[in-house]
Amino acid sequence: MPDFVLDASLTVAWCFEDEATPFTEGVYDQIRAGAESLVPAIWPSEVANALRTAERRGRITTTDADAFLAMLLTLPVTVAVSSPERTFAAIMAVARAYQLTVYDALYLDVARQEGLPLATLDQALRDAATSLGIPLVSG
Repeated sequence: MPDFVLDASLTVAWCFEDEATPFTEGVYDQIRAGAESLVPAIWPSEVANALRTAERRGRITTTDADAFLAMLLTLPVTVAVSSPERTFAAIMAVARAYQLTVYDALYLDVARQEGLPLATLDQALRDAATSLGIPLVSG
């Protein structure tokens, strides 16, 4: 069973030294030690898009991006899928209520549905999780 829901903001931070904090490193250490994470189906696309944007801006090489993506494939990450009906109704409602993107609301929905804490760097997402009674992962 997964230990927490992992979002893309935290995942991508592992790729860049200037984004490393004790929290990001602590979560990474938990996963490397065997903690399992659950992610919504949008997570691989969000992570890949962030790395592609970093490539275009010259922040990372394609070789380093590919190596990072290959490393992610070795981690215990499970992808959760939401139905279109759920996305169009419940997830959209959460996005509207908390002024979030639907992408971010997906992370909340997975955490709420599975009863798992959320690991994120996104402050608006952290605030919404707290309002919904979803616990946050500490590093």
